[in-house]
This record gives sequence, structure tokens and C-alpha cells, in this order.
Amino acid sequence: MAGSFMGEGPSSIEGCRSGPLIVTEDAELLDDLLRLCAAAGAVPEVHHGPPGERGGWERAPMVLVGDDAAGACRGIARRPGVMLVGRDQDDPDVWRRAVEIGAEYVLRLPDSEGWLVDQIANAAEGVGRSALTVGVIGGRGGSGASTLACALAVTAARSGRRTMLIDGDPLGGGIDVLLGGEMSEGLRWPDFARSKGRVGGGALEESLPALHGLRVLSWGRDDEVVVPPQAMRSVLAAARRLGGVVVVDLPRRVDESVAEALAQLDVGLLVVPGELRAVAAAQRVASSVRMVLEDLRIVARGPYSAGLDEHWVAKALGLPLVGDLPPETGLSAAQDSGSPPGTSSRGTLARFCNAFWELADTPARSDGALSRPRVGETR
Repeated sequence: MAGSFMGEGPSSIEGCRSGPLIVTEDAELLDDLLRLCAAAGAVPEVHHGPPGERGGWERAPMVLVGDDAAGACRGIARRPGVMLVGRDQDDPDVWRRAVEIGAEYVLRLPDSEGWLVDQIANAAEGVGRSALTVGVIGGRGGSGASTLACALAVTAARSGRRTMLIDGDPLGGGIDVLLGGEMSEGLRWPDFARSKGRVGGGALEESLPALHGLRVLSWGRDDEVVVPPQAMRSVLAAARRLGGVVVVDLPRRVDESVAEALAQLDVGLLVVPGELRAVAAAQRVASSVRMVLEDLRIVARGPYSAGLDEHWVAKALGLPLVGDLPPETGLSAAQDSGSPPGTSSRGTLARFCNAFWELADTPARSDGALSRPRVGETR
């Protein structure tokens, strides 16, 4: 399998995190910066000059210095994440003051407000490497895509990864049902469907049902089946900022909201049963998906029609093969008894998923190929 998988929130007082150090005596500017911190879900520390306590300047995740306070900060210890903030668009001395305090950015309000909210939230959340984000799509109806998405999330969480499972298919019946958590407390998609601004990653995670060691965003039991593209973009971006693993179960049709989800994936897995009609259907799905997502790969699922195997399926679709996913005996009975897909460590589904995550953690070779074989191949 070519390539590497490695990837690089609604706010409440309880969900707010430590925010920037604000240094200013300008009451109007302070009001603006406090408003932006609230929008980012962050609680700032405010000083009229450089903080007197030892380490206060260095300890803050970022520092916002008002134009009026730049002189008082001249000569202070240099550090990353210092921004000089003001309103005067035509101030000829602003760049000199920025150099004197070691500012990385010069921001003028209100023009830079949207960008600054993002930076405040990133700093407050301690954003590091983005989550490895995997989308699972069925090549045809009943292909087992939701089952695979659920198993990938369960096995990732069991291995100690920070994991979030997101149900991107409003007509799929709710992926929380597969996890036996349809009655669990927590927010569902309808609670986020009207989100227009940034969603805090920490607040998102804490608000969702916790099932089998992972967090799940599923659909409710009501009639609302539409997530606006902006809400999909905000929620997925928040999930990715938390790091770890995000698995997204996606429908076969590509509308604006699904396109937003596809745009944030690191890799997509197209689940294709080993029969001619399924391959024909998957070809149409793949054509739509690849208009947005470049890295789409095949998971072939047996049993196979005469003359077909996983290599034939992948070749017919012209896409890289992740591997063969054999049928798992007793899977339906296990789900009926409350065990989600991927729970049985001896099952073919769990073995497939564990091998996939092992591949995902493998650094790419210098020629761009992974150093391990495809899932399902003999080592």
C-alpha cells in the first residue's frame, strides 16, 4: 500500500481553557480581545503591563500586546507567540514597535478578528499533530462500511489511541446503535447542526457519549437529517485538533456536507463486496468521491463471485488495495448480544483493523511506500 497515513470547541464556562496573556490599558481594545477570547472558549489573563510574577510572560500559551502597551514591554524576554494588536490601519511606527517586543504578527482589528479567534483557540487547546482521519464509504448499499468504521474505532481505542467516531450518514440509522449506546447521554448531530462558528475540541469531546473507550457523534432519533456544510466543517476540524484518531462513516452520495468531510480526510476506504454489480456501483461512488478526496483505497470484502478476488476488484476500480476483509462468523449474533464490531480480538474484523492501524503507524520509506505488506497479506 503506497503512501503514509500519518497526519501532522460549543463553549461553556466549564469548557473554557487557559487563554492568552493580554497586556493593554486600552479599555476598548481590551473589551474586543475579551470578546474574541470568549468566542474561542478561552479565559485570558489580563495585565496593564508585563506581568510581575516570575515566568508569567513565558508561561502563557500566547501573548497579545496592545499598541498602547508596546513601550512597556520593550526589552522583555523574547518568546514565540507574541502578537501586537491595535486598530490604527495607517500607523507608520507599528512595525518598529513589533520588532522591539519580538512580535511574530501585527494584527489590526476588526480585519484580523476571525484569524485571531482561531489562533487563540489553538493555543488554549494546545494543538499539536492533527488526528489521523479515516473515512469509510460503502461501494454499494449493505457493503458493511458502517461495521468497518465502528470496528476501526473500537480497535483504535482499545490500543490506547484517543479516538472519535463520527456518523456522517444521516440515513444510516445511527452508528451509536452498533455500539449499543443509542440510549447513552450526550449530544448528537442535531445539537450541532446549527453551529456557525468555531467548535472547541475539548468541549466537543466532553459533550459526546463515551462508549467502549471512544467518543461518538451520531444521529438522534428525531426527523432532522441535514447538517449544513459549515457545521460539518466546524465539528470535524474540532475533532481533528484533538489528535489521535477520527473515523468518519460516510454515505455513498456526495453532497456539500459530505464534500466538507471528504476534504478533511487523510485517507478514504471504499468497501467493495466481491461481486460484479458491487464493483459497478463502487465505480460510480469512487468517481464522485475522488472529485474531493485524492487518497481513496479499496477494502475488498468476501465472499467473491467466481473468477474474482481482492486484486481483481482493486484493479477493476483502478485504486490501491488496502486488503481483503473476509466474512466473520458470528458477527451478527455478537452485535445482537450488545458486542460492537471489532470487540472480539480473535475475529477477522479485529485482526484486519489492528493490521490497518499498525500500517498507519509505519513511517513511509524513502520511495514513498510503506515498509509493511498490505493488510491481509502474509508477512
